[in-house]
Amino acid sequence: MLSSKQRAELRSQATTLQTLLIVGKGGVTENLIQEADTLLTSKELVKGRVLETALLSPQEAMEAICQATGAEPVQTVGTRFVIYRRSEKLHQNPQKPKKTNPVREGRQARRAAARAEREKKNEYFRQAAIQKKIEQRKNKNG
Repeated sequence: MLSSKQRAELRSQATTLQTLLIVGKGGVTENLIQEADTLLTSKELVKGRVLETALLSPQEAMEAICQATGAEPVQTVGTRFVIYRRSEKLHQNPQKPKKTNPVREGRQARRAAARAEREKKNEYFRQAAIQKKIEQRKNKNG
């Protein structure tokens, strides 16, 4: 069961989704349920639409699909509905590692080496300036 905050978050995510599931005049058929199950497994959040020729209301169609697939109803607005089911497949597989760009990595490594070299030189000149000041004060006082 989804909490109201979870439902609100899912509603906000669903605004950018395309409608992937369409209930026609045949109603909620076995093929439609299989398609909904496949979509829920691969995407978790699915937006659907009920055509005017369908004999079901969007609420009834959503409830029938949710009952058949084990999904949670999220929202019904007009002829559209949104359903959600957590997909173990999506959460089980770690995300693919990002592709690395060897040119970019090389450039970053060269910049880091140049930065380290600059810091080393700056430290050397800083120490030299301190030593020079110390010698000047000794000569002035001595």
